[in-house]
Amino acid sequence: MTTFLRLWAGQSVSLVGSALTSFALGVWVYQQTGSVTGLGLVYLLVFLPAIVVSPFTGALADRLDRRVPLIAAAVGGILLTLALAALAATDQLRPWHVYVTTAVSSVLGALQLPAFGATVGLLVPQRHLGRANGLVMLAQSVAQIIGPLAGGLLIGALGLRTLILADCASFVVALASVLSVRIPRPPQRPAADQDEEEPASLLSAGAQSRRWIAARPGLVALLAFYAVLNFAVGFVDVLITPLVLGFAGTDGLGTVLAVGGTGMVVGSVLMSLWGGPRHRVHGVLGFSALLGAALTVGALRASVVWVAAAAFGFLFCSALINAGNRSLWQAKVDPELQGRVIALENMVATIPLPLAYLLAGPVTDHVMAPLVSGGGGVARLAAALVGDRPSAPMAALLLLCGLVVVAASGAGYLHPRLRRVDTELPDALPAPADPAPPHPRAGQASGRA
Repeated sequence: MTTFLRLWAGQSVSLVGSALTSFALGVWVYQQTGSVTGLGLVYLLVFLPAIVVSPFTGALADRLDRRVPLIAAAVGGILLTLALAALAATDQLRPWHVYVTTAVSSVLGALQLPAFGATVGLLVPQRHLGRANGLVMLAQSVAQIIGPLAGGLLIGALGLRTLILADCASFVVALASVLSVRIPRPPQRPAADQDEEEPASLLSAGAQSRRWIAARPGLVALLAFYAVLNFAVGFVDVLITPLVLGFAGTDGLGTVLAVGGTGMVVGSVLMSLWGGPRHRVHGVLGFSALLGAALTVGALRASVVWVAAAAFGFLFCSALINAGNRSLWQAKVDPELQGRVIALENMVATIPLPLAYLLAGPVTDHVMAPLVSGGGGVARLAAALVGDRPSAPMAALLLLCGLVVVAASGAGYLHPRLRRVDTELPDALPAPADPAPPHPRAGQASGRA
């Protein structure tokens, strides 16, 4: 674990630095343009370029030494932040500069993510994968909390340029951590065990990862389940702010977000200490059902305490689900395929997020609002569940999303291939057997290795 912890520490510092800068740049774009659309474009560019290039960056991560993509992402981050700092220092920074650098950062993230995800399985014993991914989630949750809280304070106290330079320093720390470790190359399977020849191009490598997943119905079902889960989560990301502001002020919203972030930290710490259940898919499906229940319950009442408690449960479960899902893929995918398979898994799981971001407003305004205010049986049911309040359409939509997640979790348990994916699919790197007791005639050569 020592090598992993050194690498994790550097990546964690970089995550916090990038979270501060991302929040500050989003605020700056909104201040310059006064446009919610401009701010939404920044968020969209965080996801869209990564989705497009993921099949290629995953294949690159498998073909190159695993340190190369991590070094390239860190060096690219250093150059981008230096360019932004120079533009800010000379008062030449414009919103389109932020759009371009956000898109390039998204591509660099798509290069870094599969390489780092595939590296965890090479450095950490299988029995500790859950703990390692719990630490990864802890770093992400801390960055998610510190970004909005500290970023909002520091941009006024230190200025945008100083925050950008701090992010540059965090990339230097990440680069130093990568250069200080040695990452082993993935073990190669015997030729007789390989499904097909090494692909000749990056495009064919992406097709190979699709065929590899398609041949394992349990992983296909897991991927479909995770896409449904992220689609519901995307609606929550968009609607939680206007929902809380509908019955509480910004202080109430801050309380809800802070309590929810604390839940994510607590869940990550628990996962790093516990490691998750022995059958990882039970943790993914079970905690997803609890997440859906928390979302459903949180939509029922317009109360800061009530919604904050639901947010704590929602993000607590989210940390355990994400860490368990990552551990399962790392355990089941052959090491030499992990970069491209993890990239494809992340791409399919991420696509529903921007789709939900785009649909949240129209569905609330043009579908849920007429249903809730229509005066029929649906309106009476909605009033009985979420009350008669201005934010009732949003609350009803979030309640529906929670029920969908609970139903999807139940369907996952009923799907035999998904329920048994831990036992039906062999681990890619089986744990070594316990050493045998000394043979009475240990001095003689054995005929077996």
